[in-house]
Amino acid sequence: MNPCDLKDLLGWLQSEVRLIPMESYRRVILEVAANLDTYVKWPERAELLWEGCDRKRENSQQQKYHTYPPELLTALPEFRFQDRRSNGPAIMAYTVAGGERPTRSNGRGWNIHHLYDGKFPYPGSTKPALQAVKEPRHFTQSAGLVAVHPIADALADECAAFAWRLRAESFLRFGYDPEAAFTLQPNEYGFTGPGYKKIWHRD
Repeated sequence: MNPCDLKDLLGWLQSEVRLIPMESYRRVILEVAANLDTYVKWPERAELLWEGCDRKRENSQQQKYHTYPPELLTALPEFRFQDRRSNGPAIMAYTVAGGERPTRSNGRGWNIHHLYDGKFPYPGSTKPALQAVKEPRHFTQSAGLVAVHPIADALADECAAFAWRLRAESFLRFGYDPEAAFTLQPNEYGFTGPGYKKIWHRD
């Protein structure tokens, strides 16, 4: 993968997928990318719901259930915080920040996908890729969360260039750049400039 061209992301992606041997796969990637808002829904605002929350226990196993702090229950009573599952706080962060979550034909909502999922380090980077679920300042950061159609979900999981297309979009929308791919020195929350609008709760 070559570094993203922020001024021409579609042209950059077209150049990148030429290296994929299957033409049908290339067509799918480019079709989804050309109609990104049909397959990917974004939060309205960059907000950190719960600094201090991640998806791991002290023994490094996945946190299966979360108990939301009383301050969040008081500050956001309309959300009720009923989703206590392992990814529940991230889902709530996306919702609190105004994100739309369409419903599939099976009655379930689109997956809430972490843009920074520990895969696909940026070209030239010597640091490991950020895995947001293990980082208390990024697990519930809405700028790093999207609702994705199953097709886009699979592409983001399998194709480095498509994953970075989404990460580049988050940077353009919110200034979110936790791996310093697009800016030299983002702040401690991964933003360039003022970045996030609000932190709802700190542990």
